[in-house]
Amino acid sequence: KSMDPITGRCAILFPHGVLFRKEETEMRIKLVESDLVECVIGIGKNLFYNSPMEACIVICRTKKDKDRRGKVLFIDAKHEVTRKNAQSYLENDHIHKIAKTYTSFDEIEGFSAIVDIDTIKKNHSKLSIALYVRGGNDNEEILDCEEAIDSWLNSSVNMHKAFEILNILIEGR
Repeated sequence: KSMDPITGRCAILFPHGVLFRKEETEMRIKLVESDLVECVIGIGKNLFYNSPMEACIVICRTKKDKDRRGKVLFIDAKHEVTRKNAQSYLENDHIHKIAKTYTSFDEIEGFSAIVDIDTIKKNHSKLSIALYVRGGNDNEEILDCEEAIDSWLNSSVNMHKAFEILNILIEGR
């Protein structure tokens, strides 16, 4: 079902790669050209059970407020996360900061940016938050890459252990 042309609004949870991968280019072009994307929120990794990947929330609206038309708010909230007892979660202050930034449509250095549609089109309709929100640690990409490799290696070891247990269970029948 499509969104109502006057009041339609949706928030979609995507893997972070949707914002820049070649496979989703056509979808992004259509969303950007139709001025449906109101906000892109990048959220931290390990927030979802059994998934270490970063995710994003894309908020679309069929009829944006006048001051938001032709613009997209990008929020880099990947550091708004608490990790405790091997679990990651958003605390109330994280949620409040993200929600306040969205509702007020604010630019906060290193956290959010408002970008016009023409600029996004010049970037091949990529909605990658890092293209638009400046600030933070310059070495961050390298650290994220190293963490991703470590996570992948750990997942691989766990998968092999689970596979061995499964084989033992199957052979035991």
